[in-house]
Amino acid sequence: MRAAPPRRASDVEPLRRGYLAELRRSARLGAAAELRRYLGSPLPVLALPVPEFRRHLRAFDRALGPLPAPDLRRLLVRFWRGRTYEERLTAIELLDRHTEMWHGATWDLLDRWVDEATGWALSDSLASGPVAGWIAAEPDRFDRVLDWTGSPHSWRRRAATYALRDWVRSGDLERPLELLERLLDDREFWVQRAVGTWLRECWKKDAERTERFLRRHLARLAPVTLTVATERAPTELRASLRRTRAEARAARAARADDVPRAPSRRAGRPKRG
Repeated sequence: MRAAPPRRASDVEPLRRGYLAELRRSARLGAAAELRRYLGSPLPVLALPVPEFRRHLRAFDRALGPLPAPDLRRLLVRFWRGRTYEERLTAIELLDRHTEMWHGATWDLLDRWVDEATGWALSDSLASGPVAGWIAAEPDRFDRVLDWTGSPHSWRRRAATYALRDWVRSGDLERPLELLERLLDDREFWVQRAVGTWLRECWKKDAERTERFLRRHLARLAPVTLTVATERAPTELRASLRRTRAEARAARAARADDVPRAPSRRAGRPKRG
């Protein structure tokens, strides 16, 4: 007869430790340092092959059985506070799987993680996973993610773009283009590249609409944004957009030079004798 599943986070601690031991046994430590640099991970990396990591994760999730949402949150927090990249990735993946815990207290937890998920790999996994799924299921939360575009934290601003995943893939581009427009003047490279990535994905769904968007805002686009956004565009069109962007930026710079500058406050000051 099958044993009753554990009901509290404290009851699954042996399972958690066993899962972590399996991850460590599967680690490729010789590749860990290079992979950590590539992922931009703030934590050491065990460097498991992705299929193997997912196999261990599925087995652990099956062994967990049903847990009340508060206990599951506590378990996720333990993973998030772990010492390796894979532990944080486990927390993200479990949150993405367990949609039954997507409600107020869990959103507060997720929101804290957004600033702590530094490096593109953790940030993008969190944003394109549970954040994207949640705001697609509850569109009223979109305004909260829209506010992330004004955050002083660059990884939160980047996360705002990856949170658009479900809408972009479904071809619903209204909200994605509204959000991406807010980030066109961002000076952080990783944000600029992310904006380009999601404009490229918009292009796949509606090339004409995305081209109109790009032409309307060409003078504001960073070079990496335009390059990535037009990866699927014909070569001649890409060259044309680059030329038009250069002309638009030159015209904008000329207009800025024509604006009279206020006299320096120092100019009229008497010299100290």
